Amino acid sequence: MNYNTQFYEKVGETLYEYRHESGLKVFFVKKAGYNKKTAMFGTNYGSIDNVFKVQGSDREIEVPDGIAHFLEHKLFEQKDGNMLDKFSRLGASPNAFTSFTQTVYYFSCTDLFEDNFRMLLDYVQNPWLTDENVEKEKGIIGQEIRMYEDNAEWRVFFNLLECLYVKHPAKLEIAGSIESISKITKELLYDCYHTFYTPSNMIVVVVGDLEPEGVFSIVDDMIKFKDRGKVEKRYPDEPEELNSEYREQKLSVSMPLFYMGIKDNKRVSGAELLKRRIALSIALNDTMGRSSTLYNRLYEEGLINDSFRFEASLDQAFGFVAWGGQSVDPKKTAEIISGVLKELAEKGIDEKSFTRIKKSYQGMYIRSFNSVDTIAREVMDTCFNGTSYFDVGKIYEELDVSYTNNVIREVFNNKAALSVINPL
Repeated sequence: MNYNTQFYEKVGETLYEYRHESGLKVFFVKKAGYNKKTAMFGTNYGSIDNVFKVQGSDREIEVPDGIAHFLEHKLFEQKDGNMLDKFSRLGASPNAFTSFTQTVYYFSCTDLFEDNFRMLLDYVQNPWLTDENVEKEKGIIGQEIRMYEDNAEWRVFFNLLECLYVKHPAKLEIAGSIESISKITKELLYDCYHTFYTPSNMIVVVVGDLEPEGVFSIVDDMIKFKDRGKVEKRYPDEPEELNSEYREQKLSVSMPLFYMGIKDNKRVSGAELLKRRIALSIALNDTMGRSSTLYNRLYEEGLINDSFRFEASLDQAFGFVAWGGQSVDPKKTAEIISGVLKELAEKGIDEKSFTRIKKSYQGMYIRSFNSVDTIAREVMDTCFNGTSYFDVGKIYEELDVSYTNNVIREVFNNKAALSVINPL
């Protein structure tokens, strides 16, 4: 059996990569002495992938919002029972998620790994869709959508995305709307499945105290579907300007909630994507992390509390930076932050602060190898974005303050949008 290895010397970890004859990529990281084992089976298909060419034809279609998430739900339902129940009977903890760009099915267990792993590989290859069970699912997902409509943290986030994006589907709810899911049919679900659930568009990741040959042999035995060719997606041309600068909504909350963000208009992939994401994370940490002057000023003035957070969310198809939390005066808080970010865009960050924060992030990266779940998730995410999680260490070594300040100027000179949730 032929497979490649990548060794990360600093932590003594090896990434094993096996390419199945179907085109499916399989990754394995051995964690000797760990009881917990995790396996993931994911496809490079998420909520933003709603315009594409159907496999086997030149037909381009636009599908209803929320269909990727809907399909994730339906794969758990098989003719002989629900997969969640089957995994539970084998002592495993199963789940799945749909993000903007991926759909991933996974489980973790301590015993009976092979039985659970075979079951994971089997059911993801075998959707069971009928007109009746598709209609039934609309009611279930409709309840989920209504629940999120009243979730203040969810609403403040997606209201911000609606401010940031004019055309890009990142502004749309991952689960769709009651109206959009009503248009989903069994035939459309099969179009999506046969287009995106094809081996060359998918990845398997396993982490645990196992042997690579054993893991890859199970894959050889279980993978039966054939590759259907390259996936062709299409996204709209997103203008640089904002859709709107402000959006406000009233919900049942005890304190106002705000979220600000800036759109990153530059599209990159691979190592450059990871490098840019890390640079922006360092910039945010320096500016509004808990040891920053800005954070402590806002905290001492009672304008923010421990709920304040920030993120740099970058993918090949879109990207943004965002921050926020509870605040007694969101507009005043946003005004103060905007002033500090204007200065950041002009001056950048100094080398001493950059080096300190970078070392902290490097430490977190090294510590991440203590978690089988984190390793599995990050290996999958980086591979779908054209690089390897084991290359992140090299990226930290290459990253310098000059590059970081260039990225800061590119992003933080753009206009920010503000989303606010006020009490009823």
